[in-house]
Amino acid sequence: MTTTAAPLQDLINDSYFQLFNDAPLLVRSPGRVNLIGEHTDYNNGLVLPAAIDKNIIVAIGKRDDDVINLRSLDQDQAHTASLGALQRSPMLWPDYILGVVDQLSKRGHALKGFNLVFGGDIPQGAGLSSSAALECATAYALNELFALGLQRLDIALIGQAAENEFVGVKCGLMDQFASVFGKEQHLIKLDCADFSHEYIPFNNPDLRIVLFDTQVKHSLASSAYNERRQQCEYGVALIQKSNPAVTSLRDATLEELDHYIKPIDETVYRRCHYVVSEIQRLHKACDHLKNNDFKSFGKLMFETHDGLQHQYEVSCEELDILVDTVRHEENVLGARMMGGGFGGCTINLIKADQVHEVVEHVSAVYARKTGKTVQAYIANISEGTSTIRITKRTD
Repeated sequence: MTTTAAPLQDLINDSYFQLFNDAPLLVRSPGRVNLIGEHTDYNNGLVLPAAIDKNIIVAIGKRDDDVINLRSLDQDQAHTASLGALQRSPMLWPDYILGVVDQLSKRGHALKGFNLVFGGDIPQGAGLSSSAALECATAYALNELFALGLQRLDIALIGQAAENEFVGVKCGLMDQFASVFGKEQHLIKLDCADFSHEYIPFNNPDLRIVLFDTQVKHSLASSAYNERRQQCEYGVALIQKSNPAVTSLRDATLEELDHYIKPIDETVYRRCHYVVSEIQRLHKACDHLKNNDFKSFGKLMFETHDGLQHQYEVSCEELDILVDTVRHEENVLGARMMGGGFGGCTINLIKADQVHEVVEHVSAVYARKTGKTVQAYIANISEGTSTIRITKRTD
């Protein structure tokens, strides 16, 4: 679904009213981009995400029993569950909602049944975290509906736990945190070790954040992700033999990698070298932004892609083509692959008045070299999860 936010919220509001003959509470939760700091979250490092102006919107209302009625407008599917017997669904999308209910129940929150209708304009499969947006929208809506007294960090942590435990994806907290804590014209410098954060200004009307979607997702993404996590943990274990104070790559130095890892395992050394270097890059990147130096910031984005391609080895031919196509383009300040890798999107900083020309050029090159069509999205930085006030009533 590619409708804009206002028609989208009207559609969801009207659909709920038609199904349940009642006016719902509406909540929106955005997708996210990550400007720099990739694969650092599970190494207790830092990330630099932002919420974007593409959302999941849920409409929700109370029931008098323990029944949970769910409706996905995008999938044109319905699912019914019971508070007392939550089970995973073969359709998958209900699990992101039911996982949140499961976490709330485990935390001792008293819930009743509810009706929920949702839809969104976050592109599916592009790595913009539509699943985290759905989890956070659900948690926020249930908090409002049943007056649970949750704080924003609680909502993000509940969304992450739902995905870890009920859906079965061992994600970090970045996606949910960015969705809940987003702030217009700001990035979030999030410390994944203690969840402390700082808002970094990102407001340049002469630049646009543009995503190029490869339209591919290679099958080795999940297995390679788990392998990279294990390699990072092994690298930490090698350092700990001599320096027990190092409990994650966040604590490690490049000198320690050279001394304790490189002589033993060259592959693990390259993985760890990328992560430690990326954490250092993120600090530099924030300094550049505070000085309004977007050109230097963009150069760091290219450095990150090179590290992900050659050291961490999670890129793929399609992603590399997209980055190499704009690498020497004067109207593109920076570009890199974004997300887990092996497909998905590149994120690009493009001069605002040249976006159309760059998109046309990249599309032509990508089609010629891969035979595939690239999809481009402009991502504007937005506020985090919130209630939508609708004065319009459907009669």
